[in-house]
Amino acid sequence: MPLLNTLLSITNFRNPFLRTLLPTIGTAFALQTLVAIPSIAVQSERFYDLSGSLTYLSVTALSLYLPALRARAASSLAGGVKPPFPGLWDGVLGRGSGIGGMEGLNWRQVVLSAAVGVWATRLGSYLFQRVLSDGKDSRFDEIKKSPPKFFTAFMAQATWVSLCLLPLLALNSIPYPLLSTLPALKTTDVLGLLLYTGGLSFEIVADRQKAAWAAAKKRKEHDEDFLTSGLWAKSRHPNYFGEATLWTGIAVMAGGVLASSVGLRGMGTSGVGGRVLGVGLAAVSPAFVTFLLLNVSGVPLSEEKYDKRYGDRKEYREWKENTPKFVPKF
Repeated sequence: MPLLNTLLSITNFRNPFLRTLLPTIGTAFALQTLVAIPSIAVQSERFYDLSGSLTYLSVTALSLYLPALRARAASSLAGGVKPPFPGLWDGVLGRGSGIGGMEGLNWRQVVLSAAVGVWATRLGSYLFQRVLSDGKDSRFDEIKKSPPKFFTAFMAQATWVSLCLLPLLALNSIPYPLLSTLPALKTTDVLGLLLYTGGLSFEIVADRQKAAWAAAKKRKEHDEDFLTSGLWAKSRHPNYFGEATLWTGIAVMAGGVLASSVGLRGMGTSGVGGRVLGVGLAAVSPAFVTFLLLNVSGVPLSEEKYDKRYGDRKEYREWKENTPKFVPKF
């Protein structure tokens, strides 16, 4: 595996934290470039969304196992026996390391990585089925005709993946011996898991309510033009609120570690500046997601479309006036 050894050598930074963080972010851009090249050649957006989800899964897995890959590569070069990979279940149960006591997984790493995996698998399968059903994605009708613009779209997706995953990647970049000294459970662990679970559940219920409403309309069981019941009576965009909330949960759980003394030692920082850095690395993800949803690709596009269609209708204006845009009102 000369190529792997070369890449590991190039990214073997003095700071152990950067040895995992930087290569995993670089991998997101490399994977998106690999998908972009054939997509641009045939002017097809079919695998754009699917590649995004697969990049989430691949980068997450790499961040978990890159330290183990380095240990195995070092043992191989030294002529020794390759140590086993750390077990996911061992990490959840807190049974320590799978590599000579030096490299293992903390339960927080496993649980948050699994949380991202659930989210990415759900989103990726949904979007891929949609593009297969529709035959195309109208967002790319003009973009795919221009190779520079199409390539930029793939790089934007790599940036999206990197920023959303930053709290998890930073957590997974802290050496295991330090993570093993953390308390069994922190307040931020409980709060983060509650926010993630609540946000994901909120998003799933909102999506299912909308899908059921659309299916019922196709069966001519109602003639409503826009959904105003269920969670959609509590927020005009409950699915987007759930999305922002689940990423906030991931950030809270990761941030509780990154801003702790363990996180500071793991990042090679100290003092107030180190804690600010830890909180900042965690906060980037929900801040970025919320900004996109509220100002770029989520709420504005949806509101503009519905305003054009139904803005002159009294019932639509009443629903819009009485229903919060984002944060639900119960």
